[in-house]
Order: sequence, then structure tokens, then C-alpha cells
Amino acid sequence: MLAVAGAAAAGDLPYIVDVWGTADHLPQSSVIAITQTRDGYLWLGTLNGLARFDGSSLTAFNVNNTPGLPSDVIVFLLEDSRTNLWVGTDNGLCVIQNGVVKSFPDTSMVGAVNFALEDGGGNIWFSTKTGKIICWREGRMQLQPAEIPPQVSQQLFYRSLHILVSGKGGIVWQLQDGRVRKFRDGRLEKDFGPRPWPDASVVATAPGGQSGYVSFDLNITAACEDAAGNLVVAIKDAGVFWLQPDGSWCHISKGDGLSHNLVLCLSLDRDGNLWAGTDGGGLDRIKQKVFFAPAGLSGETAQSVAQDANGGLWVAFNSRGLTYWLTNSVTDFGIGASSNAWTVLVDRRQQVWAGTRGEGLFYYTAGSYQPVPAVESIKNKVGQNIFALFEDHAGNVWAGGENGLCCFNGTNWNFFTTREGLPASAVRALAEDPQGNLWIGTGRDGLFQLRGGIISPVHAPVNDIACLLADREGVLWAGTAGHGLVRYQNDVWKICSTLDGGLATDSIGYLMDDDAGNLWIGAYEGLIRVEKKSLAEFAAGAVRTVSCRTFLTRECSAGAQPAAIRAHDGNFYFPTITGLVAVNPADLKRNTNPPPVVIESVRVDGVEQKTNALNAAWNSAITLRPDNEQLDIQFACLSFSAPKNSAAGVRFKYRLAERDQPARDRGWTDIGSERVAHFPRLQPGNYTFQVAACNEDGVWNETGASLAVTVEPPFWRQPSFIVASVLVLLGALAGTIYLISTAKLKRQLRVHRQKELLEKERARIARDLHDQLGANLTQVALLGELAEADKHLPLEIEQHAQQITETARDTTRSLDEIVWALNSSNDTLESLANYACKYAQDYFALAGVSYRAELPTRLPPTPILPEVRHNVFLAFKEAVNNVVKHAQATEAHVKLELEPGRFILSVSDNGRGVGDLSAKQLRNGLKNMRKRLAEVQGTFEISAGANGGTEVRLTVPVKS
Repeated sequence: MLAVAGAAAAGDLPYIVDVWGTADHLPQSSVIAITQTRDGYLWLGTLNGLARFDGSSLTAFNVNNTPGLPSDVIVFLLEDSRTNLWVGTDNGLCVIQNGVVKSFPDTSMVGAVNFALEDGGGNIWFSTKTGKIICWREGRMQLQPAEIPPQVSQQLFYRSLHILVSGKGGIVWQLQDGRVRKFRDGRLEKDFGPRPWPDASVVATAPGGQSGYVSFDLNITAACEDAAGNLVVAIKDAGVFWLQPDGSWCHISKGDGLSHNLVLCLSLDRDGNLWAGTDGGGLDRIKQKVFFAPAGLSGETAQSVAQDANGGLWVAFNSRGLTYWLTNSVTDFGIGASSNAWTVLVDRRQQVWAGTRGEGLFYYTAGSYQPVPAVESIKNKVGQNIFALFEDHAGNVWAGGENGLCCFNGTNWNFFTTREGLPASAVRALAEDPQGNLWIGTGRDGLFQLRGGIISPVHAPVNDIACLLADREGVLWAGTAGHGLVRYQNDVWKICSTLDGGLATDSIGYLMDDDAGNLWIGAYEGLIRVEKKSLAEFAAGAVRTVSCRTFLTRECSAGAQPAAIRAHDGNFYFPTITGLVAVNPADLKRNTNPPPVVIESVRVDGVEQKTNALNAAWNSAITLRPDNEQLDIQFACLSFSAPKNSAAGVRFKYRLAERDQPARDRGWTDIGSERVAHFPRLQPGNYTFQVAACNEDGVWNETGASLAVTVEPPFWRQPSFIVASVLVLLGALAGTIYLISTAKLKRQLRVHRQKELLEKERARIARDLHDQLGANLTQVALLGELAEADKHLPLEIEQHAQQITETARDTTRSLDEIVWALNSSNDTLESLANYACKYAQDYFALAGVSYRAELPTRLPPTPILPEVRHNVFLAFKEAVNNVVKHAQATEAHVKLELEPGRFILSVSDNGRGVGDLSAKQLRNGLKNMRKRLAEVQGTFEISAGANGGTEVRLTVPVKS
């Protein structure tokens, strides 16, 4: 480290450095340019591409994944007033507008850009390393501006060489002629004297038409002003020089934690952190250090600290004994044979007590540490390992060891072991509540309480007690070795851990509270501050995670009591494995800036929906199909102050609610540091997703970022389908009503028709009975009367008897036909065919006519209406009678043919033929036959037969 006049000593450096490198996904370890854009991101230019940093993760962009980027060597970055990001490379200039890269190939000929400024008209002027000046004006890049204002030329020259550095409130720092001067509104405000870094000045001609020469320092690689208005200068191969409020300079180099001594660029973020890009060391964050180590104390593991009335600190160092520190004066003390000091306590009588590992209890007397008078009893009953020392409100000193507990009341020692109710495990922690009850924590068997001289076990939810604290509000706090923090109040226990509560640790070494309502936790993960209010809300179920902040990432000590203390001057002291650290709580400035929150990624069923990675924030709505199974929304909080790799930092909460749901009904889901919200299959609807975040000090950006989410319903729930379905339903309903009405009407028509048919059938039956049976019976009566009149004439009586017999037979046949026609079981084609053929057979046999019938082998069960069956049979009967009466035939042929939708019943003979029959003979019979067939929608045909004679064809339609 350089020796600088007036510089702070190395141990007193008020800054701490964190480094991000290629292991943190930085594209390359040389960071040449840094800028923070208005949306909150840090953009980094490296030799291997561009990087976007959100405080937690880095996203890289290069020529392979970013079309339009001229080169991977990024040497310059600037955001203009229109939020466009200008990127200078070794192969030309480009601009990123709304996530789209527009390059200017011609700029590769003027050299790499090293500085730029924007004038009041929105024109951007660039200077290059070759001394060229180019301008972006009215949407065009001018490589040879016709006119360059002298003021622009001067500013580009002075600022690109770090002769002038802009500050806030009209401040301009001048680094010229080997001195550092501060100007406000053009007037010298203060001269800080000679520069503290090595000189490498050269002289150049003044630009912009100025006469004379200008000197500038080649060693200066970058410069800026910090949040407090102090100058920061990066010097080639010498690190950073930081001007302090008192006018001194703090020099930070590699020996002080800087990753590399060659710093190429500097940038201050909105939280006041200084970012330094180094040549090969990556990205450094330089923060103000609020924790310090008392000068002269060892850097070894500190276990316990106590303070006496003079303000002196007694510190127990493991395997090193005890050290007394007072106003930078340090005195070391051995203890016992091996100096294994473990815990130290100064009681109200200013007696100093020290517990050891392996040699029992000691006290300070006559300038050295001696075993207490009862040391042998303590070793035998309490044990040689003393882990906890504690003074109660009455002034009694308690010592907890590996086997039990002892108490010194100023005169005598009392012992508590398994005989008094303690378990056979080490006493690790002690605390006294406002009621005067002593709480005893053991390493394996949980918690016990000493009340009224009686020790009794306490049914706590944990048994690995590491430390105890009873605060003034009546809350008992228990730190455990592996189960987090336990809170006990009003007989209610609540565990807060990393899994349940978002605590940064599960292994707690020590506890301390302050007057601001905070609980301080020493843990392996570092020093953590938790708000008691947040823990109370968590215990009540009001929040899912607690608000905690990690200040130190170094490991804190564990296993000793007392550990951390509040000193008389207000400073807090915490033992760590690298020594004792202290902090003035007044220096712990709360970060009150609500952090920007952005939605960076939306994935549907694992597929990224954002097509432009340069657009960090997701500004569009998302629509899901009914078959989408999973929605994942990733977000970021742009906070840059939390310790690197710390589990405690920013926290998130989100909610997803229907858009018309009142805001008061939208509950938040607290997810701690998780940066992705997962939603399995969502129900159809219109939702609003909102995510909020808090910074490391629990300050929430409640507005956060939001995303409109629409889940389309399945086709059967879409409006068009519903309208169509309603129309179809209405149509179906109307059709059903129509069909029902039509069916009802048809039924009524069928009933009416059946009545008509029944009446018609009745009329037919009556007609048949009248025409056939009536006529025959009348004939029988007449023949009987004739027989009575001719009773004396035997021949006449015989003739009349024969006629009566024939008429009776004819009547029987007619009656049989009527009965057959009335029987509904005969309403089939098969029944009609069988009956017709039997009639023909009987009739032709009586007439002496040779008869042949031709029927299909198997007749189908075709139903035939009674009316059809009756009319067809009567027509057939007339045809058969004509063969006997008129044709004078000797042979007859009956044939039944089946065709689709109809059957044909034909009667043919070898008689005289149609031409030999008189019209009078056929007129009435044929007319009746044709009429009967017409009534059943059939046809009647009479024609000459194939072998002479006559053929009658009866064609009748049927339903198949």
C-alpha cells in the first residue's frame, strides 16, 4: 500500500470491498465501462460482451445472442435523456432502443469512443481515442459535423482526460497542474492541495480555439463524485484514492481488498455504492465500512467480551487467553496452564470472572487470573469446561458447565446438578426474566427453569439450546444449534427458521437486543439483525417471513456466554472467528430507497415467452390457452447494497387476483428471497399479477411490478360458443316443441284416421255381411220357400236342396274370409300369400282347373295393413273367379314376386285371352279390381299371357 501523507491507516480504512468475477457469470474479468440506467440496472462493458446486473445475477449479451452488436469488446456506455443506451465498441458505435440494437458501421473508422455528452438540444457528442468528434443529431449520425461549438469541444477534451469531473449542485472538480481544486458555479470553493498519487502529467494544446497549453495526468483512469460530495479518483496501477470529509485521502488498493490495482472505470449507484471496473480483477463494489476492529486487538477467534466500569474491554480468545483493551492500550493475560479462555464476565463489584476449556473457573486478582477458591468443588460438580457466566439482578454470579450449574452469592457457592433436577448434559445458556426466574438452556436436553429454589423442566419445542435472552418486554428468546430461533411469550412457542420464517440461519451462536427494537444474531452465516416487530408478526401468523439483514458475512463465534455486549459509549461489540468487531449503531444508516422491481421472465409450460432479452422488464400482458399447465413468473429487485452471497437481502411478496377483485381482498404471498412465482393450471379468467420487494432494511416498494394475465376458457366456455350453444339450445327447444306438437298432432291424426279406418272397416264388414251373407241367406230362404211350394215334386225339391247346400257352402267361405280379414294376426305378407294360394287351390279344384303356385322360398315378415290385405285379396279372388267363369281355362298359374318396396301377385291362365272376352263380362269386375288396387296405392294390370290366355298383375307397395 502506498504511503500517502494524511492518508488513513490501513486498519482504519472506512470501506469494504466485494468482488464479482467470471465465477459469478461476468462475461470477462476486465470491466471497461459501467453505467446505471434509469430502470435501476447496472450495465457493464467487458472484453467479452455486455452484461446487465440486477444486484444478484448477471445476464450476458454478445454478438452471438444480440443481433446488431458490432463487437464483443465494449469500451463505452452512456444512457441519454431518452433512455437509449449507447454502446461503444472497438468496431463502432451502436444504440439500444427499446431492446433493439441499431448499429452505425461507419463509426468504426473514427476509432473507439472514450467520452460523450448531451447538449440542451438533445444532440449527443462523442469523442474518440483518435481525437475525432462525431454527433448524433435529428436521428442521424454525423461523422464530420459541419460546426462543433467550442464549448462542446472543450468539455469533451477536459472530461475525457479527467481534467474536469462533474459533481452535484454545480460542483466541478479540477485535476490539473498537480493539484485538486473544487469549483462551485465557476468559482473556486476549496483547494485541496497537491494530488496524493504519483504524477504522470503531460502537456497538450488547449482545445476549442483556446490559446496556450493544458497539462493532464496520464495516471488518472477514472474519476467521479460520491454520494456525500467527495471526490474519488482511480489511478493507474495504484487503486483508488478517496477524498475524506476532513480533507485527507483514503487509499484503497489490492492489499486492502481491491481485486486489482488497475481500475478502468468508476460509477456511483443510487444507493451510494461505488462500483469499480478493474483490468482483470472483475467488478468491485466499494461500500462504506461501519464495523471496525478496536486497534491492537488480535485477529484470532474471539469468544466472549465484557466491559468494566472504566470502559476497558476484556476479550476471551480461544487458545490465547484474555486481552484487556483500554483506549488502544492492549494487555494480554494468560490463564491456567493452556490459556484456553472461553468466557469472561465483569460483575457489578467489578470482579472479573473467566471460564476455560479444561481448567474450570478463574477470577482476576492481584494482576493475574487465579482459580476460584472453590475450584475443586466446581470441577467435581460443574465440570472443567465452563461455557456460560451470568449475573442476575440480585448480584449472584452463575457459572454453567459440562455437568451442572453453580452460583456465588458473594460469600458461598451453591451447586445444582442432576440431584437438583438438572439433566446430565452441559449448561450452555442462562437468562433471567422480569419475574426473577432463572432459565437454564442445555445442549441436549432442552430448557429448564429455576423458580423458588426448585428446578423443573420446560416443555419447549427444541432441545439443542445454544443461547438465551430474556428481554424487557417479557419475551424469552432461545437460539439453537440447528433449529433456528425460538420465541416464547404468554405460554406460546414459535420457531423461526430458514425453512419456516425466512431466517438467514438455523445455527445461532449468541443473541443481543438493542433499544431500537432489534434482535442481533451471531451465526456461522455472519451477523444478522432481525426486527422484533417482524418476529412478533410472524409468531402471530400475520407474515410468512421475517425482516432481517446480514451485516457481516464473516463467521461469528459460538458456544460462549456472554458473547456480544452493548458498551457504555453505545457501541456494540461482537466476537467473530477473525477477532472482535464493533459498530456505532448511529452509523447504521437505514436504506430508505424503495428498490425498483421488474418482471424479467415469463414461462408457460417451461417455454420462455419473451423474445427480446435486452428488454429486461416484461411490459406486455400474457394470455394462456386452456391446455396450458404451468405459469412461471421471474422477477428481480434492483438493490445493490446487500452483502454478496448473503441469504438475507431483498425479499419478495406477490399476489394474483382477478382484476375486478377489490385490492383489500387480495392477499400477499411472502416468498422471502425466492425470485420466481409458480402457478399450476389457472382457472379461466382475467387476473393481475403483482410483485413487491423490500431492500435489505425492510423498506418495501409496494407498487412493485404488475402483469396482466388472461386465461382463455375452453371452447365450451367461450362467448361465441355459449351464444351458439344458446342458439342451438333454443333451436333444439323449438324443434323439440315442434316435434312434440307435430307428434301430438300426428297422434291425433292417427287416432282420427284409426277411427276413420275403424268406421270404414265397420262399414266394409257391414257391407260384406250385407252383400254376401245377407244375399246368401236371402237366397236360402227363397229356396226353402220354393222347396215348400214344390214339396209334391221330388225332382224340384232335390234341385232346391242342392242349391241350398251350395249357397250354405258359399256363405261359409264368405264368413271365413270375413273372419280372416278381421284377425290382426294375419296382417303380414306371408299370411296373405298363404290364404290367397289356399283359396285358389280350393276354388280351382272344385272347378276342375289344373293349378300351380310359385312363391319365394322364404317370405320376409313384412307387415301389411288390414285394408291393404283385404283389398288385395278381393282383387285376387276376382281374378281367380274370372279364370273359372270367363276364361274357360284348364290351367292356372299363381305367382308371388318380391321387389324392393313392393310385391307383385299375378294370376295367369291358358283360357280364351283378353281379346275374346266381352266388355260387358269384364267391365264391372275389372273396374272393381282397379279401384281396390288404387285404394292401397297399387296398380292393376291385365294383359295377354305368355302362352295365350290372360295374365292379371296386382302390384302393391309395402314398407320394408
